[in-house]
Amino acid sequence: MNAREEVLARLRSASVAGNPATPVVVTREYATTGQLAPGSAEVLARLDETLTDYKATVTRVATTDDVPGAVAAFLGGARTVVVPSGLPEAWLAAYDGEVRRDGPPLSVDELDAVDAVVTGAAVAIADTGTFVLASAASDQGRRAITLVPDHHVCVIRAADVVCSVPEAVTRLDPSAPLTFVSGPSATSDIELDRVEGVHGPRRLDVVLVGP
Repeated sequence: MNAREEVLARLRSASVAGNPATPVVVTREYATTGQLAPGSAEVLARLDETLTDYKATVTRVATTDDVPGAVAAFLGGARTVVVPSGLPEAWLAAYDGEVRRDGPPLSVDELDAVDAVVTGAAVAIADTGTFVLASAASDQGRRAITLVPDHHVCVIRAADVVCSVPEAVTRLDPSAPLTFVSGPSATSDIELDRVEGVHGPRRLDVVLVGP
């Protein structure tokens, strides 16, 4: 027996010894819920805290009637805004700039020329300061519209805020592209210096709707 055959023989022997005929039952007692109730005032406060830690700016409003004013305040001097095809028109009622709906889809050059994008969110995760955009949702749209513009304004409803990642996953459809957003786009890969706007917007603003 040469060295190669000896090594392979030992691997086969170890494999057989480590795989008994009766499968080992692995206990999977994973946490499926967080410590805070979805949509509660406590979970919204936690999301506000974690988003702010990620350098996002958060404005809290009580009802959807307050959304237009908050969105317009965030957009400020933005001259042009792109929105998904199904974004509620009421959210932009107080904005006096040009609104471009992504339907038919705008080109990358056209997206690069707009000042900001406004979307909704499928779900937000309080523990991680993350919200998720589902491309199949009409108020969130395809991934490109939130990666090319330099400024992203996202409206998150209280009913869509959960505490933990497992809770969020159960609400998502994995058959369509999903984008997980935790603060403005940034990297510290080069000499640990933080650089923002590498693969997405440099500025992230959130309108959080709820108590």
